[in-house]
Amino acid sequence: MARRPRRNHRPAFKAKVALAALKGDKTMSELATQFDVHPNQ
Repeated sequence: MARRPRRNHRPAFKAKVALAALKGDKTMSELATQFDVHPNQ
């Protein structure tokens, strides 16, 4: 299984994810799936 290269996220993407998390209408797992990031991030 090949690992995909490490990704660098732009500040705008991080802000969009943070705002979605602050809304509180989705679980962390759902947000991770939506934004294609690991749930622990």
